Amino acid sequence: MSEGSNARGWVVTFSGTAINLCLGILYAWSVIGKALTKEWGWSATKANIPYAVVCGVFAVTMVIGGRLQDKIGPRWVATAGGIMAGVGMIMSSFATKESMILMVIGFGIIAGTAMGFGYAAATPPAVKWFPPYKKGQITGLVVAGYGCASVYLSPLTTKLLGSYGIEKTFMILGIFFLVAICLFAQNLKNPPAGYVPPGMPAVSSPKHQAARHEYDWHEMVKTPQFYLLWLMFGFGSFAGLMMISSMAKIASQQLPSVNLGFILVALVAVGNAGGRIIAGFVSDKLGRMRTIVLIALGQAVMMFLFKNFTTVPLLCAGSILIGACYGANLAVFPSTTFDYYGTKNGGVNYGLVFTSWGVGGIFGGMVAGKIFDLTKSYNNAFLVAMVICILQAGLTFLCKPPQTILVTKDIPVAKSAE
Repeated sequence: MSEGSNARGWVVTFSGTAINLCLGILYAWSVIGKALTKEWGWSATKANIPYAVVCGVFAVTMVIGGRLQDKIGPRWVATAGGIMAGVGMIMSSFATKESMILMVIGFGIIAGTAMGFGYAAATPPAVKWFPPYKKGQITGLVVAGYGCASVYLSPLTTKLLGSYGIEKTFMILGIFFLVAICLFAQNLKNPPAGYVPPGMPAVSSPKHQAARHEYDWHEMVKTPQFYLLWLMFGFGSFAGLMMISSMAKIASQQLPSVNLGFILVALVAVGNAGGRIIAGFVSDKLGRMRTIVLIALGQAVMMFLFKNFTTVPLLCAGSILIGACYGANLAVFPSTTFDYYGTKNGGVNYGLVFTSWGVGGIFGGMVAGKIFDLTKSYNNAFLVAMVICILQAGLTFLCKPPQTILVTKDIPVAKSAE
């Protein structure tokens, strides 16, 4: 590989990060949801419906987007995602407080599909440009964009809501996402056939070599490890997305004298992005399952303690740590999927694992909203999430890599960069 090819790998990586920075509007929903309850008089449960729909659609369309990017390449899939992100947000701008149908269709279904396509297209090509021992690191960098999005989207959305109202906020964000995502999508590209990442031994001549089997999705779903990964990812997502979707409202309840709403959402995003990057590095060194145990138990402890966070410093620190534990899942589970099942069909394979994130998001947000509507408190929701996180940690002791299958294949001539 030449220096130019090496540079190309980093261009792909950071373009994927930039796309995720745009798609991460999901993590600013706490601010939008608060505006819907305050300005339009929606209940907490009703304000969570578009959020729940987008989580479910995002997860399902990750499978479709992953399959498409495996077949036709990431650039076209991400471009389609950019177009749909813009269209969906613009359609949502025509929703009214009397009817949420256009918001459910626009934000929930169309923008949710955009998230599935864009997210599915961002990580697999980046990972393919680098050696296997950097899977966690590269995955963490790409998905950190999604987690970090609300660092700027939360204050930006708050400013737009204050200046222009709910409808025009959706319109402005839609135009921005349409342009930005489509531009960065043009940089996404898989490496050429025979490419050897830097740090890997070059193959000087064609010959038969043993290589790990690349699972297709039919084979993957026949392994018990797939279902264990699915459950663990879903449990971690339930707890994290429950908090993210309700953070602004949680803050207003636990510390009503101070308006920390968008600040805490931004701090969750900082932790979310940092957790993805750190967990990516750590899991490359410590191992995926050990890292998941640390993540799950850390999140369980935070859920147990969160009801006691009634001062500004404690709420800020707790928000960062909740975000970090949740975000770490988004770096470790794709890396684990690539470790277990290979990268050739990584888009659709991880897309299927990712459906559990959607289930977790749907139930996490809805359970938190329903508990609050019934009890006027989130304390019981914290306890439910704590138990879920403990279950996630316990399942790691059952999950071992699938039996290695070696296949004989022709390795094309390729050069490695030094």
